[in-house]
Amino acid sequence: MANFHVIAGTGDKLDLPVIRTITIADLSDVLRRGAADFWEHPSHYVMLALIYPIVGIVLTVWMDGFHTWPLLYPLVGGFALIGPFAAIGLYEISRRREQGLDSSWRHAFAVFKSPAIGSIAAVAAMLLVVFTLWLTSAQALYENMFGAATPQTLGGLIGQIFTEPGGITLLIAGTMVGALFALVTLCTSVIAFPLLLDRDVGAFVAVETSVRAVLRNPLPMLAWGLLVGVGLFLGSLLLFVGLALVIPIFGHATWHLYRKLIAEASDIRR
Repeated sequence: MANFHVIAGTGDKLDLPVIRTITIADLSDVLRRGAADFWEHPSHYVMLALIYPIVGIVLTVWMDGFHTWPLLYPLVGGFALIGPFAAIGLYEISRRREQGLDSSWRHAFAVFKSPAIGSIAAVAAMLLVVFTLWLTSAQALYENMFGAATPQTLGGLIGQIFTEPGGITLLIAGTMVGALFALVTLCTSVIAFPLLLDRDVGAFVAVETSVRAVLRNPLPMLAWGLLVGVGLFLGSLLLFVGLALVIPIFGHATWHLYRKLIAEASDIRR
């Protein structure tokens, strides 16, 4: 019974939220609102400014020591695949600010007390599987082009990509495969976590609602996915320092995107 609750929510039948139609112009509004949430307490994100450079240094040392430089691009691109879950605390802060409640950073951890935590964990596990499949696919694609031997330095990898036969093909093919994984992530989870924080509808309904939202608004949602992907990539440059700004703003903005896409239950009952 508990497993069914995780999948289908608390009700006797599936509660399928109503999807609204949005436009490209709405994206600028949700970004503006996301930035406003960020600047409400910008000092709360000081730790992020320290964490991401440390992650960048650790990855650099790991790649240099174990000669795993071919995974650099897949790992950077992979932020877009786990981003919807990584920002879950930011959704909670935006939700509380919207309701006029205390929105200090410690409330980001309130998600662990959410009635929908089982469903949240289920969707997060799905994203982890997608992320793992992406890294496996990227590694297989590299080995198919260049074999199992890997360059020992970042300069060696760059030279391999831009000077050896098959390098540009690898770059293009890898980007296309990564885009497919990103599209799957966008369709299945773009508003799944905000929905679960707002309503305990279950993992199945959360994923299904995200898919319907993308199908109902294909151009705005694809544009949103492109914005997030480009933002995360740019933020990952220079030892990931930019992510301390990019992730909070896009995370908060995603909550407001959810609000624009999904009709509130109270509105439907009226």
